[in-house]
Amino acid sequence: MKQRTTMAVIVAFVAIGIATIPLSQTAQAQSSLPDWIKTNAGWWAEGAVDDATFLNGIEYLIENGIINVSSDSKSVDVDTLTIGFIPVEKADELTPKAEALEQFLESELGVDVELVIPTNYEAIIEGMRFGHIDGAFMDTGPAWITHERTGAEAVLAELVKGKVNYQATVWTLAENDSLQSIEDTVGKKVAFTSMTGSSGFVRPMGTLVTEGHVTIEGDDIVALESALANNFESYTFAGGYKAALTLLLEGKVDVAFGSDIAPAKYLELEDQKKLRPVTTIGPVPSHVFMVSADMSDSTKNALVDSLIKLNYDENNAILTDLYGAEALVPTTTTMHIGEFGEFINALTGLDQKILDKYDKSK
Repeated sequence: MKQRTTMAVIVAFVAIGIATIPLSQTAQAQSSLPDWIKTNAGWWAEGAVDDATFLNGIEYLIENGIINVSSDSKSVDVDTLTIGFIPVEKADELTPKAEALEQFLESELGVDVELVIPTNYEAIIEGMRFGHIDGAFMDTGPAWITHERTGAEAVLAELVKGKVNYQATVWTLAENDSLQSIEDTVGKKVAFTSMTGSSGFVRPMGTLVTEGHVTIEGDDIVALESALANNFESYTFAGGYKAALTLLLEGKVDVAFGSDIAPAKYLELEDQKKLRPVTTIGPVPSHVFMVSADMSDSTKNALVDSLIKLNYDENNAILTDLYGAEALVPTTTTMHIGEFGEFINALTGLDQKILDKYDKSK
């Protein structure tokens, strides 16, 4: 029922034209978005705010000129659009799925669409910087880095299982009552998933740093590693959600950082009962579709409108086959990945680590 309601909201977004957020208004949107709009967006994604309340917030953005809903100027003013995809090691497996999208967009837009399936995000970032790539599907971390380095903007967020995010969570043993908050993890034995894990490191460690519980003295990856050594009795990068939770169950760590659904997904019911969530830290955003800072408003509007049509039943298989997303929801960089980007910025040297993680040529 929730998914059906969510899809109704997406249709409402399209109907009022919220997808058309001109790049010329990006700076204004980033500085003008009220905190309560961002909060409502997070609550709505979690099901804590009803659709009417969330749409009231969207209406506020429209009425105050933060989002432009004009239906004018939606024609493509270039001969070719180049679209990048999340780097994969075996591009031949993604290519047929990407070609289905290519054919769809060419039919919708009336221009040639070219595909770029690189082995690393550096190619997409440089492509956007120098005008060789116009838009790209991207994971959250690389998307933020691309925004920071090139000015590219997020215009659509993926909807997966009815949500545009999942929740980073602190886990401990059910019998351990010494941990009641994220700051209580300082000085303990902790298990992260990996140094580039969104809910298993970036969100929790970024929160500890930005809230002042951990201080990084320096501006590189060595300083970040020193902060880990100085602020925890021990720390380990387990390699994944299940491995981190297993270390917790075996009593080798006091804390495992991960997602809200990790125990249910990876553990038997008997082991799930041995754990408890200390606290939910906050949302980790879903993948996004980014557009180049140099793309005209007219072309951007036409491209976004075409991608929104992938939500329709007759076209939806193209999207679900691509990355498993159910729909694409209009958004902005600030609303969807801005807060998460602050955590990346706070963790010195992590940006290059994130890009290296997706380098499939290594």
